[in-house]
Amino acid sequence: MRMKLAVPLKEPKPDIEKFVRVIKREEIPERPPFIELLIDPEIVKYITEQYLGIKWIEPDPKDRESEKKYYLNYIQFWYRLGYDCIRISGGLNFPWKSREAEDTALLKRGVRTWVEEGVGMISSWEEFELYPWENIEEIDIWYYEFVAKNLPVGMGLLICPGDGILETVLNIIFGYENLCYLLYDNPSLVREVFDRVGGSVYNLYKKMIGLPRLTGFFQGDDMGFKTSTLISPEALRQYVLPWHKKIADLAHEHGLLYILHACGNLESIMEDLIEGVKIDAKHSFEDEIIPVGKFKKKYSGRIAVLGGVDVDKLARFSDEALREYVRAILDECMPGGGYALGSGNSIANYIPPENYLTMLDEGLRWG
Repeated sequence: MRMKLAVPLKEPKPDIEKFVRVIKREEIPERPPFIELLIDPEIVKYITEQYLGIKWIEPDPKDRESEKKYYLNYIQFWYRLGYDCIRISGGLNFPWKSREAEDTALLKRGVRTWVEEGVGMISSWEEFELYPWENIEEIDIWYYEFVAKNLPVGMGLLICPGDGILETVLNIIFGYENLCYLLYDNPSLVREVFDRVGGSVYNLYKKMIGLPRLTGFFQGDDMGFKTSTLISPEALRQYVLPWHKKIADLAHEHGLLYILHACGNLESIMEDLIEGVKIDAKHSFEDEIIPVGKFKKKYSGRIAVLGGVDVDKLARFSDEALREYVRAILDECMPGGGYALGSGNSIANYIPPENYLTMLDEGLRWG
């Protein structure tokens, strides 16, 4: 039997300044702040209608008013669930190859797409020249500006202009298999593509400096899998991490946070991320790789640790088992500060919405 939920909140009191102090390890809060990379739109719609009692507005790219109403609903979702900040992403669009299959999730979206792992959009200098690279100056960031200007008092804004640098190059531009060959066969092409992608990400961040309520950059860039990094640590140090350092430096120069979401086993480059890139916080944890509590014990005092509620357990556990599991994470991670509660990855549409709310409920009850 499920306990009565404390969320959604009737009178939220977001405090973005306190959130920043917690991330910087300057304050130990009485309860954990919340953080999330992504929440699938099916989950947002379900909770908005079923728990907030707000009519859902489907955004129509041809109708700006419908898009504004959608974002107002989106703001209310994060606000009423107790978040101090909202994460907005998008802007950069790199044409890509994809594969499709039926979506069998709890809250279906019709089809689910995967990237092409073999050969992507570029394999040669000729294809590089033909690729439709975006002009950053032409990218419309109106929805970032709209959200920033319509946030409730006390809320902050975390931004991310698109997929990560390695993700874009590996998944979209080259394809994983193709990149592995090109690292040896055509390193100059690899260098040029990484610099083109990294420069695009950097320049779009730069374009958004000065947004109202801007709190930090929350960049996603998956770099590993269960046992190792996706490409060698040496290749990451050569092509990828210098761009993350440039973006982190840009954030810090303007008094902003640089939060990194990166899946996989990154043990071989954690010192690079902490001492070189100087990330403020690490997000994305899976119990099979390293439980969040174990990671915090190892790196606490050096960076903040975010999320860590394993997505598999979040999807499958009963209410009672999930509460016990979340409490154990909080008992391990809250002492000493530098922790925010959330999923180990994202709130996917196959996670029961009530389990997601249970995780937040335990955060509100802790302590």
